[in-house]
Amino acid sequence: LTALRLSTRLRIMPTVKCTTGTLYFNHLFPMGVEAMLESIDRIKAGNAPRIPQNEAAATYEPLCNDRVAVIDWMRSGEEVHNLVRGCDPQPGAYTHFRGQKVRFFGSKLVREVAASAPGTILGIDERGVHVAVSGGRLVVARMKTEKGNKVAAAELGTELGIKLGDGFSAQPG
Repeated sequence: LTALRLSTRLRIMPTVKCTTGTLYFNHLFPMGVEAMLESIDRIKAGNAPRIPQNEAAATYEPLCNDRVAVIDWMRSGEEVHNLVRGCDPQPGAYTHFRGQKVRFFGSKLVREVAASAPGTILGIDERGVHVAVSGGRLVVARMKTEKGNKVAAAELGTELGIKLGDGFSAQPG
């Protein structure tokens, strides 16, 4: 097999507000459309390079699914935050609360001295559910259960009866 490779230097500066979804839909998807159109033009003009793929260096990225989406509260706050960002919009990084799977969307990492164990609920307000992580707190804007839709984290927190000091866990029990 041969592949058409376009030499394009990407200058995308992700921000802390970027998720996999916003990065894809706002940046990569439009660039992909432009690259496809350029490729078609080059193929039509007969000047598309033919570069054999090095099969030994080829890799496959598996689907982002629950196998990789579980939150390990022993990881650093930055790793937990990046997992939530990376699993947003699908499937949503998940944890458990009272045996129920809860998915997180739209997180913000606040770096501060952590006084509570990772996974401990530190508060709920209009910004979301605040959860202790190593090196700070994670503010989760939206959550969902397996049977529900994505809603404001504070709304679902109230519905689930989440209280200050309760905790999320990686395991359902």
